[in-house]
Formats: sequence, structure tokens, C-alpha cells
Amino acid sequence: MSSAQPMPDHQPNLRMRPAKPPKRRVPASVEYPESDGKPMAETPIHWHATVDFAHPLMDRYADRPDAYVGSDMLMYWREGDPAKRVSPDVFVAFGPNKEPARRVWKVWAEGKAADFVLEVTSRSTRRRDEGFKAGLYERLQVTEYWQFDPTKDYLRPSLKGRRLGPDGAYEPIPLEERDGGLAGWSAALGLELRPQGHALRLFDPAHGEFLPNSEEKSRIIAAVEAERDAEAAARRAAEARIAELERLLAEAGE
Repeated sequence: MSSAQPMPDHQPNLRMRPAKPPKRRVPASVEYPESDGKPMAETPIHWHATVDFAHPLMDRYADRPDAYVGSDMLMYWREGDPAKRVSPDVFVAFGPNKEPARRVWKVWAEGKAADFVLEVTSRSTRRRDEGFKAGLYERLQVTEYWQFDPTKDYLRPSLKGRRLGPDGAYEPIPLEERDGGLAGWSAALGLELRPQGHALRLFDPAHGEFLPNSEEKSRIIAAVEAERDAEAAARRAAEARIAELERLLAEAGE
């Protein structure tokens, strides 16, 4: 007679639990370089287009502590992987504190990538701007992504905008004719973008004027200083006349 034990009619239901993916460890020693070794712009035209667009935004948000304007700053989007980076020509992020000054932008630390990005398109960047960066900024949920071609060689028309739609995908921003040129409305900034020659200007419809660029700002400062100097000179001249009159009256009274 066999000593084997009888098997039960039903085996217990042993289900294998799916293995959890291992938690990714980020080494504490990871470095995020501040420079990629590439020039800021392909030509002086592209450099001026970038700087003259960034500076008015920096002035506009100078007193707003929750608005950060960056230009040619490396943006890292995956913690622990310094290869996952991009360098927007100009970006604006609302929410993160302006202070302290950053050397690089870490998306996971700031809580977002940006609300607005502008890329100044050139011969060497056009394919990357149109392909890789458009896809990346969409995945990072950058609210608006704009491209501007200051030489009008690579974009037709020279201004192009995209905005996140309800489904989280980019939709084209319509352009309009304005004063004989193009204009695109940036809801993120509350400003119009208008190409003028090699520059991309920012127009404030609330005040009916362009934000001053660096050259215009210098002229405004010089004019204010000249007016202040003229007022000071007139005040000194008036004080001198009064002093002279008082002297003459004093002499006459003797």
C-alpha cells in the first residue's frame, strides 16, 4: 500500500504579484554642468534678437518675485541624468521664486519647465527647433513654444507659435496682420509678439506701446538724466539770482 498522501481536490490559488520596478537611485555626486561648450548664437543677428527679446522681459518682471526669466541657461529635465538637457534661448517661468540666482534650471526642483519658451531659429538649429525641441517642450508641458527666424531664411512666416490644447498637445497659435506686419498673441505673457526687421518686439496692448529694448532703454535713461541735470542747473541759477538780489537789497539798506 502506497504511503503517498492524497492530493486535495483544489490547489490554493497562488498568484504571482508583479514585481515593482526598482526605485531609481540618484547619486549625490551627480554634476549638472553650467555650459555645453556651444556658442550662445550662430551670428550677431541671432545674438541681438535673443538679447533684445530677453531684456525687456527681465525689466517687465523685475519687481515680480514669482517670475523667472532665463536666457541661454541649461535646463535639465531628468534628475540624475545630465545628458537630458536643453538650452532655451529665452524662457519665462511663473511660480518659482526668482531668488536665489540659478546657474542651471532643474525641472524637478523648480516644479516646472517653463510657461513660455522662445527659440531663435538659425541654420544649425532649425531642424532641432522644429522637431526635437517642439516634442520635448510639449512633453514638459511648456504652455507656449515660439520660434522666430530673424533672417527669414528658414521659417515661413518668420514667426511661429504653439500653445498647449485641452488634451495637452500643441496647437498652432494663429497670426494676424498688424500695422503692415505679423503679430502673434501670447496668452502666457499677455503681450503681442511682432517681428520688426531682425528683431522680435513685445507690444503691450494695455498701454498701447512696445516694451523698450536695450537701446531704447538707454536713450530713455539718458533723456531722464539730461532732464534731471537741466532742472538742477535751473534750480542753482534761480538760487544764485535770489542770493544776488538779497545781497543787493542788503547793500541798499545800509
